Amino acid sequence: MKPAGVAGGRRLHHAAIVVRDLNRAQAFFQEGFGLALAAAATLEDQGVRAVLLELANAALELIEPIRAESGVARFLERRGEGLHHLCFTSSGLAAEIKALEAAGVELIDREPRLGLAGRVCFLHPRALDGVLVELIDAE
Repeated sequence: MKPAGVAGGRRLHHAAIVVRDLNRAQAFFQEGFGLALAAAATLEDQGVRAVLLELANAALELIEPIRAESGVARFLERRGEGLHHLCFTSSGLAAEIKALEAAGVELIDREPRLGLAGRVCFLHPRALDGVLVELIDAE
């Protein structure tokens, strides 16, 4: 299925890893791999602290839960540290959300919200074989 407004130019924006100790993980990737810090923030609505580290053609997001009741904290307790989600660019996020919803794709977000690197929405893992997918507005 190819939702309306999606061209062949979609790319991976970032892969996100959930960690128990953001400072330790950030130091490992910055010192060990020489990755530069692109952004850092506490996202209260998502209950996480996050950093975005630059790669040549995408980014790596590290996320640490700050509240035990957050979805990321529950994920960490169930599955442990590791891959949390993949984020792909969208060329018109609001229109793509509507097209996905009309196509029957299960969404977590029905409206774009502010994420670490811009306006985002999440697609439910049940819609994508257990993979949590985030879309980010590339406009």
